[in-house]
Amino acid sequence: MRFAYRVTKAGTLKNLKLKEEKMPKPQPGEVLVKVAAIGLNFADIFAIKGLYSATPDGAFVPGLEYAGTIISTGEGVKHLKPGDKVMGVTRFGGYATHITIDARYVTHLPVNWSPEEGAAFPVQALTAYYALFELGNLQKGMSVLIHSAAGGVGIFAGRMAREAGAYTIGTIGSAKKVEVLEREGYEKIIVRDKDFPQKLNEALRGRELQVVLECIGGRIFKQSLEALDPMGRLVTYGSASFATHGNRPNYLKLIWKYLFRPKVDPMKLPTSNKSVMGFNLIWLYEKAELMHELMEKIGEMNIGKPFVGQTYDFTSLPEAVTALQSGQTVGKVIVIT
Repeated sequence: MRFAYRVTKAGTLKNLKLKEEKMPKPQPGEVLVKVAAIGLNFADIFAIKGLYSATPDGAFVPGLEYAGTIISTGEGVKHLKPGDKVMGVTRFGGYATHITIDARYVTHLPVNWSPEEGAAFPVQALTAYYALFELGNLQKGMSVLIHSAAGGVGIFAGRMAREAGAYTIGTIGSAKKVEVLEREGYEKIIVRDKDFPQKLNEALRGRELQVVLECIGGRIFKQSLEALDPMGRLVTYGSASFATHGNRPNYLKLIWKYLFRPKVDPMKLPTSNKSVMGFNLIWLYEKAELMHELMEKIGEMNIGKPFVGQTYDFTSLPEAVTALQSGQTVGKVIVIT
């Protein structure tokens, strides 16, 4: 038997319930993993609350990444064997003590990495790399603005951008997180407030802003796009401003935000000569070969180990989700099974 947190119906965190379930057996091409650590993501919260387009219909187990040990393998699996320490990604299903998964989405845990570090790596690293280089076309000498820079994606994005020789500006929502960005080596740090455009202009010091990684939405999206120079690219991979801190969405507030959200006029984009691109990591899940190719490129970069900010035990997983949605966490939030 296994234990898993299953959402009986999307809409509220209260529907996230711990269930005892039959242990799934690996089919041909699959492996059974005993999960040691689970990585939490904002996409989990949106899925639980029914605000994520990729959310499965009906009851489902959230969770996109994990690390653990191979228990058994299905027919045809050659690169993995029982006892191997691994990390992996899954299109939901990660909030569990055991998971059966297509072996293509499982890789060996790097030497000297803990399970917590393994569970903090795949989603953040892939998101940061794909947004910066595949979409943003970041080059040496460019200036890049990275929002939520103290989070899992933001920390990796900053490291990758500096590795590429870019000038990095990181933003955070609280002055309590400044120390994290200073330690990470961001050239300029901005605490977002009503004076954000002025602070950004001062941080650029006459430089052109060529790339923006945006995950907040609303006013910050609009102001970031306005600050982008011609030929610049804004890559958006989330809308944290639509997240609510309660158990269920505040639908009236969400409707108001939706109606008054910034709108991009495609007729004006050629005039401004700017690009806006959206990115959903779930899309990469259908491209296993591309995912492995990107992971190899990431492995060639000197970006160090993931930064695990907070850990919770498995019985406290709902509290971990609540902490993540508060916006007060730094680095990666990990649940240990």
